[in-house]
Amino acid sequence: MLEFDALRKSFAANQVLDGVSFAVRPGSMFGFCGSNGAGKTTTMRIAMGLVRPDEGEVRWQGRALDQGARRRIGYMPEERGLYPKMKVGEQVAYFGRLHGMDAAAASRASAEWVDRLGLGERRNDPVEKLSLGNQQRVQLAAALVSGPEVLILDEPFSGLDPIGVDSLAEALLDQARAGVPVVFSSHQLDLVERLCDSVGILARGRMVATGTVEELRRREAGRLLRVVVPDAAPQWAASLPGVRVVSEQAGDTVLELAGDTDDQTVLAAAVRTGRVTHFAWQQPTLVELFRGAVAAPASQEVAA
Repeated sequence: MLEFDALRKSFAANQVLDGVSFAVRPGSMFGFCGSNGAGKTTTMRIAMGLVRPDEGEVRWQGRALDQGARRRIGYMPEERGLYPKMKVGEQVAYFGRLHGMDAAAASRASAEWVDRLGLGERRNDPVEKLSLGNQQRVQLAAALVSGPEVLILDEPFSGLDPIGVDSLAEALLDQARAGVPVVFSSHQLDLVERLCDSVGILARGRMVATGTVEELRRREAGRLLRVVVPDAAPQWAASLPGVRVVSEQAGDTVLELAGDTDDQTVLAAAVRTGRVTHFAWQQPTLVELFRGAVAAPASQEVAA
C-alpha cells in the first residue's frame, strides 16, 4: 500500500496542504484531481523528497519513504526534467542507470520503452529536436525504464495527441496489471474516469472527495432526473414543489429533486403535459462530480 498520511504544508502564510490523506493499493490506478494551485504537485514532491512536509508522511509497504525506496519509484514531474542535447535512447538509458540498473540492462530497457511509446525512429535524435508531445513520451519512458515498484506521474497526458494518449494509457494499465500502484494527476477528467480505480479530489488543500467514481456517484444518487417529453410546454416542471429545472431544451429537461420529493409525482406531471419518451435518474460525470465537490463548503466534504 502507498499511503499519504495527514500531510500538511505551508509556504509562509499560505497553507497549501491541510491534512491530505489517501492510499493506493498495489495494482490500482488513483486519479488525483484538483484545480490549479490545489496542492497536487506539492503532494507528489513531498513523496519524492523534493519538499519537506510540516506534518505527516508518505509510506510504502508500511515504512516511511527514504532515498532507497524513492529509487524504486518512477516519477514524472510536470516540468520536463530532460537534457535537451542528449539523444533520446541515451537519455532514457541514463535515467535507468540513475535508478541502479547496469549499462546493458538500461540499454535494453531503453530500447523497449522507446519503441513501445512510438519513438523508435527518433531514438538517435536530440530531445530538443522533438515536439513537446514527443518530449512528454521521453519523460514517461524515463519514469518506466527501471521497472519501478510505484509510479507517481504529474500531468502525464499533457500535450499528447490522441494516439499518444492511447499508448500512454495502455502502458499505465499494463503497469497496474503487473501490481504497480499508479498515482497520476490530470485535468483531463474523462481520462481519469476511464482509467482509474479510485479518485481523489483536492480543493483548498484538503481532500474533499475520495473513492471510486461509482461511490462518488452514489453520493449524488437521486439528485438529477432527466425527463424527455417532446411535445411539452416550456417550463412545465418549474412550478412543481421540491423541483428545480437545471436545463431544458426541446422537451429534454434535467431536474434537481429535493430529498423528500417523490419522483412519481414528477412523472405524473410529465404525463399530463405529453408523451414521455425518457424518464431516468441521470448519472453524473466525473466533471460534474468534480465541480460539485470543489464548490461544496467544507462542512460537506465527504470521503466515500
